[in-house]
Amino acid sequence: MTSTEQMLKSIDEILHPASVAVVGVPRGMKTGKLFFMALLDQGFSGKIYPVSPQADEIDGFKAYPSVSAIPGPVDLAIVLVPQHLTLSVVKECAAKGVKGAVLFTAGYKEMGTDEGRAQEEELARAARSSGMRLIGPNCMGLYAPRSGLSFFPELTREPGSVGLVSHSGSLANILCRTAPQRGIRFSKAISLGNECDLTSTDFIHYLGNDDETRLIGAYIEGIKDGARFFEALRAASLQKPVIVWKVGLTPAGAQAAASHTGALAGVRDVWEGIVAQTGAVPVAGFEAWFDALMGFSMLPERLGDRIAIISGPGGLAVSAAEACAENGLRLARLSPKTRAALSEVVPATGTSLRNPVDVGLTASLEIDIYIRSVQAVAADPAVDALVIIGAGMGAEANRLYTDAVVQARRETAKAILMVNLPGFDSAYISEFCNAGIPYFESSERAMKTYARFRNYQLWRKKRIGSGPTGTA
Repeated sequence: MTSTEQMLKSIDEILHPASVAVVGVPRGMKTGKLFFMALLDQGFSGKIYPVSPQADEIDGFKAYPSVSAIPGPVDLAIVLVPQHLTLSVVKECAAKGVKGAVLFTAGYKEMGTDEGRAQEEELARAARSSGMRLIGPNCMGLYAPRSGLSFFPELTREPGSVGLVSHSGSLANILCRTAPQRGIRFSKAISLGNECDLTSTDFIHYLGNDDETRLIGAYIEGIKDGARFFEALRAASLQKPVIVWKVGLTPAGAQAAASHTGALAGVRDVWEGIVAQTGAVPVAGFEAWFDALMGFSMLPERLGDRIAIISGPGGLAVSAAEACAENGLRLARLSPKTRAALSEVVPATGTSLRNPVDVGLTASLEIDIYIRSVQAVAADPAVDALVIIGAGMGAEANRLYTDAVVQARRETAKAILMVNLPGFDSAYISEFCNAGIPYFESSERAMKTYARFRNYQLWRKKRIGSGPTGTA
């Protein structure tokens, strides 16, 4: 078995443990207790061993004074002890035959000291002596719903097909907590921290080969081995989209990354060259990252560039048309048949039957105007994707509206993108997303995301000669 095959096998074992030891779990409600609670909340079906010298039992579970005192094998250890005790716990785990350990403890190279870096290297050496692999230190660890693993309580148990790699534990937790509200669910999520052993490169390589993962999102502060990262990113991108939010490309960002996880940031033009050659999808900022994960996981394959727009407010219709042009897309030319169908339902004054289709604000009161307009435009063969801006004025209207748009998506298999109408009821947004229809806060964000996915599809098709298989 090659070193790469062994690394992938080790990661797979860590992500599918039969037993977990939580080392240093407190009895009271302190930060470390959340990791223990998260396993219970997620319904982890394997054996859970709390380790605490100060307790005989914790929340009904027998507690052990040390890892070596645990009677059975331990696949994964979550280490919560103070920094000065971490090395001895890692050595004990290695002697026990633990396959992997998550090191929550901070106080290492992110402190910016030679001592912190040397201590991390010592942790890695101690683990390497037995073949044990480490995640962290200074990390949140793992969230894998199918395995019952979680780094925080109250994350959904429902698995999805998005894989996540993040140097920031807080960002990983925020994303995994909020994303299901927009229909995004995860196969595996990994908070990496300082990467004294396993790195973002290793997990991108793993997720690129993971059948349960069809889309990868990555928040990257620094890159340890540029050549390995490049190869892993390119190989994964040929299989599925890899959406990368890379920070540390400015002096201020680099300084912040160094104090966060001790990361060595990269030069912007070097990063742009990596993106251009690997097919990775670059984004900047949480909103763009979130939009891309939502859009890429829901939009269909083989996106075209002919966009139709239906809007109640005329100004938002114009801004959507400009967003199309700015992202290399074009307005579809609606057929005479479609325009005739629109003329039967859209009021004659204050509206437009051309693309963008301005149905007027009356449509929010008379929801049938929206519904029949969507049905007519979605059926037009000249339309590749439909952008809808608007909402009804009441719960019943929005129920009919939502059902009709979802049905149009199913019947035509075309891309439909919803855009929020500020000030209107947003309670139904999650229903669109759970039906595979992405919902954006603006047409500009919708068109940017659509164009990003279409460009990725074209890049991948050019290199492998077929459409992408990476949509969720």
